[in-house]
Amino acid sequence: MCGIVGYVGPKEATPIILNGLKRLEYRGYDSAGIAVIADDQVELRRNVGKLENLERHVQERPLFGHLGVGHTRWATHGQVLERNAHPHISMDGRYVVVHNGIVENYLELREQLKSRGVVFTSDTDTEVIVHLIAEFGAQGLDLTEATRQTCLLLRGAAAIVVLSGSQPDRLIAVRVGNAGGVTIGIGEGEMFIASDMPAILEHTRRMIFLESRQMITVTAAGYQMQTLTAEPIKPQIHNISWDPVSAARGEYRHFMQKEMFEQARSITDTIRGRIDFASGCVELPDLILNEEEARRLKRIVTVACGTSLNSGLVGKFMLEKLAQIPVETDYGSEYRYRDPILDPDCAVLAITQSGETVDTLAAMEEARNKGAKLWSIVNVIGSQAMRSADGHITMQAGPEIGVCSTKTFTTSIVDQYLLALYLGQLRGTLTADQMRQYAADLAKLPDLVGRVIDSAPQIEELAEQLYRYEDFLYLGRGINYPIALEGALKLKEISYIHAEGYPAGEMKHGPIALIDEKLPVLTICVKDAVYEKMISQIEQAKARRGIVIAVATEGDQFIASKADHVMYVPEAPELLSPILTVLPLQLLAYYIAVRRGCDVDQPRNLAKSVTVE
Repeated sequence: MCGIVGYVGPKEATPIILNGLKRLEYRGYDSAGIAVIADDQVELRRNVGKLENLERHVQERPLFGHLGVGHTRWATHGQVLERNAHPHISMDGRYVVVHNGIVENYLELREQLKSRGVVFTSDTDTEVIVHLIAEFGAQGLDLTEATRQTCLLLRGAAAIVVLSGSQPDRLIAVRVGNAGGVTIGIGEGEMFIASDMPAILEHTRRMIFLESRQMITVTAAGYQMQTLTAEPIKPQIHNISWDPVSAARGEYRHFMQKEMFEQARSITDTIRGRIDFASGCVELPDLILNEEEARRLKRIVTVACGTSLNSGLVGKFMLEKLAQIPVETDYGSEYRYRDPILDPDCAVLAITQSGETVDTLAAMEEARNKGAKLWSIVNVIGSQAMRSADGHITMQAGPEIGVCSTKTFTTSIVDQYLLALYLGQLRGTLTADQMRQYAADLAKLPDLVGRVIDSAPQIEELAEQLYRYEDFLYLGRGINYPIALEGALKLKEISYIHAEGYPAGEMKHGPIALIDEKLPVLTICVKDAVYEKMISQIEQAKARRGIVIAVATEGDQFIASKADHVMYVPEAPELLSPILTVLPLQLLAYYIAVRRGCDVDQPRNLAKSVTVE
């Protein structure tokens, strides 16, 4: 979603802001802009398209000054035009605003402002914010108070940063609801603002994260925080350990490629320190759960969106088998709209890479209001989903820059496996011998993952044969049915090929009508409890001249006689098999997209962190 970077200090603001915006390009955007204050005057540059267009504009018309803000926009209101790009400026040219989120009552506010003589120059909802701040400023309020009064008039979730030529030494940042993160970086005689940590990690590791209905006034000398009701706040300062170099693409062509190839390491990092392989005991200290609470649990509800929901569908099998707890999975975007039935003996588990996905945060809020125990599995340390939960598990995947999640999908599944073992341990549903066996299975996983990744050249060759097709059907059963969903999602996200994931047993109830010599049918057919059933699905697809691609267990020569193409994965315990079977599907989607000339890291219309409904 939209990216924000702000700076105030002794250095030139423009290069800091532009470099920060580059680190947020993974979030997805369609236009970009920057505003800098020089000699108490606001200078503005905006462009449609990639950030490089803005950089060229700034080279032609340089910006100099020690305070500024930049923004990459993902359109919600108004077409992708320069006049709709952020930042937005007031009629008198003195106030500037950038904004993530949606102003739900903007039409009403717009009409009120028009009736008072305000002339609008964009089609956005954001522009009402800057004109309201300017009106309050004209009444004699300082920038902080003018911003606070304005935010009290807004409905909807928003992250806002404001600057003004009238007070050229400060930036104001506000967070209302769950429209996206606001991170404050504390430097030596300088301060930073960003919508996500990677934008400013090269400058400081000391961070403050704004909660909902909090605002901060930032100068080079420091900051002052308060609530929207003007109550002072003493914030917690977080020391972040991530190395910004790890976000660099390095030797890889795309961030997505790098992140797929990192999965053996990210899974190792996720396991490390959480399980004793000798005893099988699991420790999840941030979950904050005791044996009595674990035994009292009657149900878990997993809420998530997109790839995270598919991860939750895999986790359902793990949690039900190992912890003997019924698990429901639900779309975060739909959850709060059906008055869900929850109670204190139910745990709601939110899975979100960014920790800022607005639909998932809204589902968490609903769970909180209904009195359920609230857990989260997140990748971004300090994110809203982490902070607002009763307990959390971090994916330990490190920064994921590619818009399409890969390593956070597999690490979030590992987290659910650890959670299932932990609950089984506390609830007494697993014996000591079983715990040791499951731990031993997990210990082998990183090596097995590495072996699948090593098969990338063969999968790239297969992509060469498949990239021209425009429709794919993915089929799986049991714990690998969610992998069919995820494989189809990856292909459609980055290659723009229509793909559909389906439970294999349902094929004859509809999708079989689609199968002919023009439809590749990708089946997940590893040696597990439903292997023979999947062979039957392959036979049915072949009988209708479908092109069958199978993900199969190494050494299975029988399936090679049935399928047109086979991608092999090592043999693994059934519960861990999805972590292996998804890897060739990620790689296949990637190589098909590359062959089709698609923008793999920034697919059209998509954003890394979805912060609006």
